[in-house]
Amino acid sequence: MAVLTEDRHRRIVASVRERGFVTVAELCANLAVSEATIRRDLDTLSQEGQLRRLRGGAGDIGGSIQPERDPRHFAEVAKSAPAAKQAIAQRAATLIEDGDVVGLDSGTTVAALAPLLVERQLTVVTSSLAVIQALESAPAVDLMVVGGIVRSTYRSMVGTWAESMLRQVRMDKAFLGTSGIAPDGAVLDTTPSEVPIKRGLMASSERCFLMADAEKFPGSGFMSVGHVTQFDALITDREPNLFLDDDSSLEVLLG
Repeated sequence: MAVLTEDRHRRIVASVRERGFVTVAELCANLAVSEATIRRDLDTLSQEGQLRRLRGGAGDIGGSIQPERDPRHFAEVAKSAPAAKQAIAQRAATLIEDGDVVGLDSGTTVAALAPLLVERQLTVVTSSLAVIQALESAPAVDLMVVGGIVRSTYRSMVGTWAESMLRQVRMDKAFLGTSGIAPDGAVLDTTPSEVPIKRGLMASSERCFLMADAEKFPGSGFMSVGHVTQFDALITDREPNLFLDDDSSLEVLLG
């Protein structure tokens, strides 16, 4: 039995690394074992650091797990897929109506949206220094800054002060970026201190939109912000390949 288990684990890891994501159902069919056995295998392999346990299956860890010290600088990330980010931002701008209270997080794709709002009559709530810079002189924009500890590398503000402020406001719409979206729809981030800010924006908004270019599938990240189906829509530049439940009502908007 030990040999069989070892061989099964080897085949599971090989499948995950080859495909990026495999479902429990697929593994059951390929290995001719029960769901309970596969789930135990995945839990064991996840604890050993050989794969990432995801809802409905498992994903390849690859090089995605990065500690807080990792993140690339904002300016560097902003140079990635600029045309896609601009197209996504333009699509997102069409969802905003004058008079809205809008939350914008610190993502570079979200930052591309800010200059498109300069002439709009809005209240903007943000933790992003890039958004503040873009909108600080906008004549009809009331800018609410979510204060906190400044992350100079990513031009954002984080910490308990920022989290507390978000609990005190109500927004019509929020727009969030992400470092990666796993095949099962998990929305990920590489920086632990940013996750509570993103969740705070989601919790305080009537409607919430996720902005992600094709490079974010699967992108990177090791902390879960939530699931893509918690958003009203995903705004992207290419139809995503996601393994979602058949009854998922996620709307995909292409920029």
